[in-house]
Amino acid sequence: MQITLTELHKRLLNDFQRDFPLTPSPYRALAGHLGVDEAAVLAAFAELDRQQLVSRIGAIIPPNHIGASTLVAMAIPPGQLQAVADRISAFPEVNHNYERENRFNLWFVAAASSAKQLQTVLAAIEQATGFAALRLPLVDDFFIDLGFQLEFCQSSTLPPTVSLSNPLAVSLSNPPVARQTQYKPDTQDLALLAQIADGLPLCPRPYAQLGLQISMDEVEVIHRLTVLKAQGLIKRLGVIVKHRPLGYRANAMVVWDVPDAQVKQLGGQISQFNFVTLCYQRPRHAEWPYNLYCMIHGKNRATVLAQLAQLSQACGLGEFARQVLFSRRCFKQRGAVYQAPPTSVTANG
Repeated sequence: MQITLTELHKRLLNDFQRDFPLTPSPYRALAGHLGVDEAAVLAAFAELDRQQLVSRIGAIIPPNHIGASTLVAMAIPPGQLQAVADRISAFPEVNHNYERENRFNLWFVAAASSAKQLQTVLAAIEQATGFAALRLPLVDDFFIDLGFQLEFCQSSTLPPTVSLSNPLAVSLSNPPVARQTQYKPDTQDLALLAQIADGLPLCPRPYAQLGLQISMDEVEVIHRLTVLKAQGLIKRLGVIVKHRPLGYRANAMVVWDVPDAQVKQLGGQISQFNFVTLCYQRPRHAEWPYNLYCMIHGKNRATVLAQLAQLSQACGLGEFARQVLFSRRCFKQRGAVYQAPPTSVTANG
């Protein structure tokens, strides 16, 4: 499919990936900032959706801040990979599902309302597919963002506005909310997060529209999202781009086996590189002896490998065993859904 982008499309993709306005008419706020009208912004987002360049306008929830989640790896015979991936993607608890270049060639993320429910889902996946699921839950995160500074926005002709390095929080979002320790979302918070998992609707009052589905008024929707964001339970609220159609096809997950005592230091160093989009620690497994992970999203393999070589030399990673797993196919990409249990709310790690 041929991609045709106007300057407005480019700015909407690049400049509003975080700190999306928490106001009753957020698209009007964006329009005012860009010097266009609200209808033009809504039409542009609809076109980006049609061209499959935007996953959603929604929330990134950090792993294990609400409920429980894990990365899972499976080794699937190539001839069965598509069928198995389709079965796994059918589970609502699965939000990301990718093929990667490795013996462990299927990698997905599953999330549920509790650790017990997550294990139940993974057991059901194993039964449905007939393959063992290698569970690799998060131990520590050093950098999780997945925002993209898109190269095509360096020469925009629209009125100047902000970029990823200068978000809209001050000018368009609600006043800051004081952060509480051990904030626990209630059932209404979880219902709202489930409702927003597929993104904000493209209409003049999207928060009011979201609230209609869960008997919550617009003011409460905005307030709850503001609080969840302030408490760190929403890492980022904004445009979630589909990076592969935008040309970021050389996406590598790099894993190292480093001494546990050095993981935190090395993770912090890796996270300083602007081409790194994720960095975290996961437990080793008998079949997978790696504990430090990062993601590099790039437009071609040669560039990614050159960036990896730069990173490895700068951080002194050359002595450690590693593997580089480039992505081949994306089977599923959506926001995580945490369903509230019927009698209690769990926000465990």
